[in-house]
Amino acid sequence: MKVAFATQDLRRVDAHFGWAKNIAIYDVAAAGHVFLKAVEFEGDLKEDGNDDKLAPKIEAIKDCAILYVAAIGGAGAARVVANKIHPIKVSKPESILELLEKLQDVLSRTPPPWLRKAMAKDQRRAFEFDE
Repeated sequence: MKVAFATQDLRRVDAHFGWAKNIAIYDVAAAGHVFLKAVEFEGDLKEDGNDDKLAPKIEAIKDCAILYVAAIGGAGAARVVANKIHPIKVSKPESILELLEKLQDVLSRTPPPWLRKAMAKDQRRAFEFDE
């Protein structure tokens, strides 16, 4: 599953979603993770109530299942959730690699229901009916 991280330095989750200079995207599974890309955002990213700056960020993470952020505003959270992306807020700056290792550990065991739902984001449901 794809996981996004709001980051200023590409090493830590240390950014508010709306103000993030970068979004790092990884593919994560129980067996490991792979860096896919970093999307850099330019322009005026400060807090100003202008929700238009969220559109390119939502587009960049639309196929992700989880978004790690230091903070996220109400409008941003609503748009993230509407795109079936589960936002996770970290209480202090945390290493992206450490978060990836923690997530891999949870995936290798029995993931909680919210995580199983996030993992199934892009999987089509297949129903098999016995005749």
